[in-house]
Amino acid sequence: MVSAKRIFDILFSLGAILFFLPLGLIIVVLIKGSSSGPIFYSCKRVGKDGQPIYCWKFRTMCQDADKKLLELLRNNSQMKQEWDTYFKLKDDPRITSIGKILRKSSLDELPQFFNVLKGDLSVVGPRPVTEVEIQKYFGEKAAKILSVRPGLTGIWQTSGRSLLTFEERIQLEESYIDQQSLTLDLRIIFKTIPAMFFTKGAY
Repeated sequence: MVSAKRIFDILFSLGAILFFLPLGLIIVVLIKGSSSGPIFYSCKRVGKDGQPIYCWKFRTMCQDADKKLLELLRNNSQMKQEWDTYFKLKDDPRITSIGKILRKSSLDELPQFFNVLKGDLSVVGPRPVTEVEIQKYFGEKAAKILSVRPGLTGIWQTSGRSLLTFEERIQLEESYIDQQSLTLDLRIIFKTIPAMFFTKGAY
């Protein structure tokens, strides 16, 4: 039986895709005109019940970004420490000029509405994580976090995002799972909109 949350995910995603279609076409043109490489980037994440999923984003980095990351971390101990703590770099030299704008506003994640339609993601839920993050940070809490579909947005995005440590992020995700409801999802969605424009903690 299809749950009310799944029905909401499908209807909300269809509406969002239609609403953001003109903006998405503009983003496609800007990406192609500003740097070489594909329009979209597919990143492997761990989904519900530990199943692998591939989340789509608009490309925000230069080509060979993964290879360049290894070089950066090998040659810069400060960047390595920042990456080990947050799994992100605040001043990441791999990000393109258009990519910076997309990341600050979270517009790079618009293609993930198609992930929601497919059933890999929910509109609201814990943020998708990598296998390395699961092994390094989650420990015994992994089963709980992976008991629900990851979300396109979630309590982490509206509570500080990359300013939080991974441990703080896990605590927030646990609190969401304990309290999850359609009402909570709607509150998080409404909080996500100003979080996109007032980009504290986004990079």
